[in-house]
Amino acid sequence: MTKPEVSFEETAARRSVESVPLSHLSIELGHLYIEEFAGGVERLRRHFSRVAPWVAAARQAAVDRVPKGRARISTCFLIDDYFTRFSTPGEVVRQLQEAVEGTGLVIDYFARESGCAEADGIPLAQLVVDQLVSDPVPETNGDRPPLTETGWLCNGRRSPATGPAQAMSDYVWQPPVQNAANRHSIFMDVELWDFDENGQLIWSCPFLAGVWQLMRLGLLRHEGEGVTNPYQLEEWPDDWDELPAVVKLNPRAAPFSAYRTFSVLGSRFLPIEHAVRTILSQVSIGPAVLDQIHTRSRNEHVDLPKDLVERIEYVFISD
Repeated sequence: MTKPEVSFEETAARRSVESVPLSHLSIELGHLYIEEFAGGVERLRRHFSRVAPWVAAARQAAVDRVPKGRARISTCFLIDDYFTRFSTPGEVVRQLQEAVEGTGLVIDYFARESGCAEADGIPLAQLVVDQLVSDPVPETNGDRPPLTETGWLCNGRRSPATGPAQAMSDYVWQPPVQNAANRHSIFMDVELWDFDENGQLIWSCPFLAGVWQLMRLGLLRHEGEGVTNPYQLEEWPDDWDELPAVVKLNPRAAPFSAYRTFSVLGSRFLPIEHAVRTILSQVSIGPAVLDQIHTRSRNEHVDLPKDLVERIEYVFISD
């Protein structure tokens, strides 16, 4: 396995922060579960055929946004090896590459969901937990348990809990309220983790999807160093645990991480991505990393939204 060369950039009065390569746009071509794989190459080919027109539109939009139309665009595909293990990495990649033939698509990077929990010995999910700053509810004193104890994150004020002592009282139910609601609330309460029967911590799908977006946006650092440097493999391991978090399939591909992301997903992912946006709206990325990326975008004359969730776009297609 080989890793690409990386460069470093010094920030005055701050710790050295690695500058990771960035494309203008990262396009996610899909997210594979065992059900899709069980359908064989023909089912995967139908998926890519439906995805292709949306990818073409996203590419054109990226070209139009970049000065002189010189857009760096990369594609990626995520496989679920965290909640369900099936087949082998080499066989899955073989079927994916066979399925995209004739669709006009190229898969530049192949990633696994377990790599969003931990990559190269770095606990990425915990790294993101440590950067969460819960959205404070107006006119409250912060008396609810912190998310590090409950594993739940919301975008407003929950309904007050009722207990046995209140059951016979004159308690009046109060609805949850979204912070900064637009006339009516859309309240979201997201479970970030739970524990299995053996007491093992299990990260939730929305939380891992949030980590995945931060990886693609090039915003994660561990002790100042980047955490999503893709590997190139000469041989594919049989064990998923031996596979790097991100593998580069196309030697000529633009960088994996990008200023913006675009994902074409099945409609069943809509509630998950709603939860992802709730999570990311409460992630506090280090100022040195944000300043570095904003400086680079300005130098390239790229308009980059300050709000992280505004750098993420989707198309949801019916399953």
